[in-house]
Amino acid sequence: MSDPQPLKPTPKFTPGRGNLSRWAVDHSALVRFFIVLILLVGARSYFQLGQAEDPPFTFKTMLIQANWPGATAEEVSKQLTERIEKKLQEMPELDFVLSYAKPGETALFVNIKEAVRGDDVAEAWYQVRKRIGDLKPQLPAGVQGPFFNDEFGDTFGSIYAFTGEGFSRAELRRAADDVLREVLRLPDVGKVELFGVVPEKIYIEISAQKLATLDFSPQQLMQAVQDQNGIVANGRVENDVLSIPLHVSGPYSDVERLRETLIKVGEKSLRLGDFAEVTRGYEDPPSTSIRSQGAPAVLLGVSLAKGGDVIAMGHAVSAAMESLKKNFPIGLEIQQIHDQPRIVSSAVNLFMTSFLEAVIIVLVVTFLALKWRAGLVVMLSIPVVLAITFTAMWLFKIDLHRISTGALIISLGLLVDDAIIAVEMMAHKLEAGWGRYEAATYAFQSTAFPMLTGTLLTATAFLPIALAKSMVGEYTFAIFAVTTIALLSSWLVAVTVTPYLGYILLKPGRQETDEDATYQTSFYRRFRAVVTWCVTHRRIVITLTVLALVVGLAAMQRVEKQFFPQSDRLEILVEMWLPEGASIDATRAESIKLESVLRKDRDVAHVLNYIGQGAPRFVLALDQRLNNRNFAQLVVIAQDVPAREREIARIRKLFETDFPNVRGRAVRFEYGPPAGYPVQYRLSSTDVPQLKVEAEKLRKIVAANTQVTAVNLDWNEQSLSVKVLLDQDKIKSFGLSSAAVGRLLAMQLAGVTVTQFREDDLLIEVVLRAPRKENQEVDALQSLPIGSFNGRSITLGQIAVFKPAFEDGVIWHRDRMPTIAVRGDPVGNLQPATIIDALAPQVAQFKAQLPHGFRLEVGGPVESSAKANAAIGASWPLIVITTLSLLMLQLGSFSRAVLVVLTAPLGIIGVAVALLVSGKPMGFVALLGIISLAGMVMRNSVILVDQIQQDVARGLSQWDAIIESTVRRMRPITLTAAAAALAMIPLSRSIFWGPMAVAVMGGLVAATFLTLFFLPALYAAWFRVKLR
Repeated sequence: MSDPQPLKPTPKFTPGRGNLSRWAVDHSALVRFFIVLILLVGARSYFQLGQAEDPPFTFKTMLIQANWPGATAEEVSKQLTERIEKKLQEMPELDFVLSYAKPGETALFVNIKEAVRGDDVAEAWYQVRKRIGDLKPQLPAGVQGPFFNDEFGDTFGSIYAFTGEGFSRAELRRAADDVLREVLRLPDVGKVELFGVVPEKIYIEISAQKLATLDFSPQQLMQAVQDQNGIVANGRVENDVLSIPLHVSGPYSDVERLRETLIKVGEKSLRLGDFAEVTRGYEDPPSTSIRSQGAPAVLLGVSLAKGGDVIAMGHAVSAAMESLKKNFPIGLEIQQIHDQPRIVSSAVNLFMTSFLEAVIIVLVVTFLALKWRAGLVVMLSIPVVLAITFTAMWLFKIDLHRISTGALIISLGLLVDDAIIAVEMMAHKLEAGWGRYEAATYAFQSTAFPMLTGTLLTATAFLPIALAKSMVGEYTFAIFAVTTIALLSSWLVAVTVTPYLGYILLKPGRQETDEDATYQTSFYRRFRAVVTWCVTHRRIVITLTVLALVVGLAAMQRVEKQFFPQSDRLEILVEMWLPEGASIDATRAESIKLESVLRKDRDVAHVLNYIGQGAPRFVLALDQRLNNRNFAQLVVIAQDVPAREREIARIRKLFETDFPNVRGRAVRFEYGPPAGYPVQYRLSSTDVPQLKVEAEKLRKIVAANTQVTAVNLDWNEQSLSVKVLLDQDKIKSFGLSSAAVGRLLAMQLAGVTVTQFREDDLLIEVVLRAPRKENQEVDALQSLPIGSFNGRSITLGQIAVFKPAFEDGVIWHRDRMPTIAVRGDPVGNLQPATIIDALAPQVAQFKAQLPHGFRLEVGGPVESSAKANAAIGASWPLIVITTLSLLMLQLGSFSRAVLVVLTAPLGIIGVAVALLVSGKPMGFVALLGIISLAGMVMRNSVILVDQIQQDVARGLSQWDAIIESTVRRMRPITLTAAAAALAMIPLSRSIFWGPMAVAVMGGLVAATFLTLFFLPALYAAWFRVKLR
């Protein structure tokens, strides 16, 4: 092969008017002023950025609840739930409705489409209220509600427990309420709520036998109490001077006054306290309660105001707590259980540490690859880029949180690229004997627009995240925003500040030399020989690259899949489900038994026990549970992450050995929005009996897989009930009615609210009921007196037959179809997608045998991941058009534009190897890395292809232009790739960002290698370049 043609001599360079580098050098005083100004504004902006654990996120779920006392689960399902669901389906914004019906109650989780954003969400909730309000007259008589809750996603990141030996629940509530009043006044505080408050009650207990003996009805007693306690307008005395209101005494001021109430019985009047026990206490049994470290507790939850700073809020709340504690009685303790401000502070400190490590790594790479003066220019450019980025984040109200801090570290490896390219070009021209002014301004002429195109291409690669109409797209939007801001800031600094700094700091060569002399060293000669071989044997190189790409894609199928990574939080979420029909007392006993065992464990720092309810949402990923008498949830806080893993295994073992009647699970949290059970299938059909049969078959298939544990159905279990069949002829002959008998039974079993006792800001229900010991056996109801006839007492057993029966304790629907979910947890660190793939053949066979009308779907994180990926994929046509348009504007050739696009997937080879070797899973976060990688690869390809065009324009043959351009662009391409890849090292240790960092590092190494050797061969083949 002959030597390459010499370049035509470069004429004396004169920068044009539009040259921003020229403007910066010519207006140095102004540039210095702006540098100082932006550094000051950037520093101020950084300290004013809000700080939070997770980005702002709108839960697109509304909870609708309604009660229908006395109705069975089937009646509630058909007459109440079905009517509401049918009305909701008229809404165009609706995604799906998940609902359940239980005896006497229903709850519907209304989910609107993930594409609905901003003010449209509030409008959708208004439409829900309006439509269900219009439906209310059509609901069955006796329905209470519906009640709406569109703040279901409020996160109370700071939770305090109020406990104290010897303090009553009322005293704990009052102390917490005093704190609530003060905390609400603090800046950055959004909502403050109390949890675990057991309502106070005043019980009037009288046995049915005594009522029958006294020969008066409950209604008479209720009427007497209500008449005395009522508040009515008493009028005013009006005269020429004054208007004086009158207040007639009568309402109860204490329990003793209630006991003194006179009840007229025949011709006599009796004191209520003489024949009934009147006591003030708490709801008995309490439907829900909370225990902290084995003691009854009231919790105070604090949420962050929109746009607030969680760390500032944490300091303010802590200071207020310390001040208020001084006024509390000795023995009353306040302990912070969940401390989101501390977690965020640690995360920000970790970010700063990782960020500084990344800066040091980038600078080391720069100083080693360039001379120290050039490295100094790059180093001084970084603070300016960051200052502009922080200022823009403050202006656009982008807070520091998990996503934005990660995006900043991602950007760090990219934001020095433009500065490196500009400095490298300046240094090269100075070595060739150019003057500082010409070298500084020529860098703009030569590299500014290829760099801008590359910057926009990289930003475009993140555009699918911004355009994704999904909850994950909303959650991760800051990646696109922050990265785009940082990249554009980097380009602006590279064409203004960097040339100015280079003009000041870089020294010109002592004598004019050949510009190509730098590339004639032994290293470059060997590199040129390899590139020449690749171009000469282009078919071999292209074939090997295509094969490697195919192998890489195949290897990606072997990488474990996940949705979002597991969290490093120390909380373990423990759920306990007793059989349907279990009492709250049974649930309390089992949960306290487990609580007692866990508190003795050295790996456990704290145990919170939520009996009959789920924990309030203290972290975004919590899949919140509603109140349920056969359910308890424990939040176990471990000493550290290894202790957490040991404790999870220990709790799962306890459920197998010590809690035979409990369906239990112990899980760690995951990052991102909640997605439910990791392994989940949904089976739907209107044929409920057959649905239960098929669901049990599917449960056995899933349970047979050793990779899944705690496999269960969300419903398929019936509970015991008793039907009281009244003899209508008899009750009519006795002058009774079904309603009267029902009310008497309600009073006997549950009690009825007579009136309300008013004390300060409290309304305490006064409940009439029989003593609890009288209603614990069904057979005892046979002798319940329900009236008298001809002087003889009539019992319930005389007019009714008791018939035991089994009924559904709960019925779940999804979009009006009865739906049973088969659910389970992975064993160890297995990913849900891996398990779903392993089960696919058996599930496919099961699906094939399903009767007509059945529907089987995969749910949980696998479904959410598919939705997120589909939302990203939906924007690809626009991304392709944008990418090709940018390339056409820069390269002016469709063939060259397509050539650059073809290099985008080159990094997949390295991604697959890196993920497999490191053991990191392929999830949404790793997908973000692959997306950014495609932009980085095309960026380097654009710079190389543009350089080839420039060299051809300057007189080189196409063959020599391909080889020499590759030789000259090798250093900036490898340098920028090394900076971007090595900057990921600090992120690789992160649980959340680790998969993405590993993917980018592996992909960049492979893509850079292929850009330097495959792209020249592809270019030569594409344009059929022959040896000169």
